[in-house]
Amino acid sequence: MKKLTFAKSLATMGLAAVCAVGVVGCAENSSGDAPVYTGGVAATVNGVEIQEDMVTQAIQDIRAQMSLTDEQAWGEWLAENDYTPETVREEIINGYVDQELVKQGSESLGVTANPDEVNEYVDAMKGHYDSDEAWGEALSAVGLTEDEYRENIELSLVSQQLKTKVAEEAAEATDEDALALANEQNYLSSFDGAKKSSHILFDSSDEATAQQVLEKINAGELDFATAAESYSKDTASAADGGNVGWNNLSNFVTEYSDTLATLNVGDVSGLVPSTYGIHIITCTEQFEAPETLDSLDQLPTEFQDALRNAVKTSNESQAYYTWLEGQRESADIVINDMPEGLPYYVDMANFPKDGAEDTGVTAVDGEGNPVTIEPEVVDGEQPTDGDATPDAGEQPAEGADSGSAGDQPTAGGDADAQAPAEGDQPAQGDDAGQPAEGQQPAEGAAE
Repeated sequence: MKKLTFAKSLATMGLAAVCAVGVVGCAENSSGDAPVYTGGVAATVNGVEIQEDMVTQAIQDIRAQMSLTDEQAWGEWLAENDYTPETVREEIINGYVDQELVKQGSESLGVTANPDEVNEYVDAMKGHYDSDEAWGEALSAVGLTEDEYRENIELSLVSQQLKTKVAEEAAEATDEDALALANEQNYLSSFDGAKKSSHILFDSSDEATAQQVLEKINAGELDFATAAESYSKDTASAADGGNVGWNNLSNFVTEYSDTLATLNVGDVSGLVPSTYGIHIITCTEQFEAPETLDSLDQLPTEFQDALRNAVKTSNESQAYYTWLEGQRESADIVINDMPEGLPYYVDMANFPKDGAEDTGVTAVDGEGNPVTIEPEVVDGEQPTDGDATPDAGEQPAEGADSGSAGDQPTAGGDADAQAPAEGDQPAQGDDAGQPAEGQQPAEGAAE
């Protein structure tokens, strides 16, 4: 089984987990009442200390978020994902090391966060709570003070600016690269059978009007695009005749996706209720992918643009990783030995992994003694000194829906600096500094 990287497994775990993989200060309680475990220094980065207790608290927070506080459950999870307490510690330390390198590198390049922008993010999140007390409780639930949260946002913005600056050195994205990417089976197959659609969105309370419009469309008395321009509450798509694009490039609610899957080109659906209202949907195009592409022109324009953007993002990510690796190579990094008595330590001899294919192949040495050959784990990710290294390739969403929160810059490259959405402790979602707004009926087509 492919190894699940510790940082990646925390993608939706909220701020406490996020703090552990790339956001400053989460484990250090500014009030001075942070738990004391073993004390000491886990590592230094150009003389800057990373406290052992900060690493320990980060791991303990993650265990709590993943409901792995029980030693048996924790040990089983480690074994299943090819981890040990030592490698978990190493990944968390490397995450903090990379974070510190980002901070130091940003300072050397003169990259700083605009205080007004930081305030905007904090105020926007704070505005989703009814009172200062509710806001404080939300922060407390994920182990943060407002000052620490503000620091997270600042680091997030600085990190995004740093990535943008480093990306200036990225290789240019060429159509040749995009074509090669398209011909990789996983990409080309993702286009196969894709459907493009348009919709007309009515308020949930306006079923009578929706039914009248549907009947006129079916009778040929009203053109679909004209109806969308005249009636749709989704003003973004209405201006383009209701066009919401291709389903594999968009984010549709389930009711929309399920209905579109049943439509052939030219078909018009019945009334489709969803949390956003009542839709009338038509399928306008369907793409059948050839076995091999000889030219990008064989693809719809939207797919061509998506491939070019994918190459561009990949090149920018590689430029960032190259920069970060250079920072690592030139930095004075010292990682100290793991101390005894850590609360997350378990003896992995008590947690053998199931499955011979995952635990190595037993052989014998020259004297006939059994030995185990451990399999090499290949993650398919950018090489770094520790899998907790943030993904530098993520960029803020382009063309985000009106009324939806777009992807905000993330701390250290991938960690989400966000407070919990109200009533949901801890936070989940992909936005830094702003709450996830909920799924739109169609990407780029929300009202």
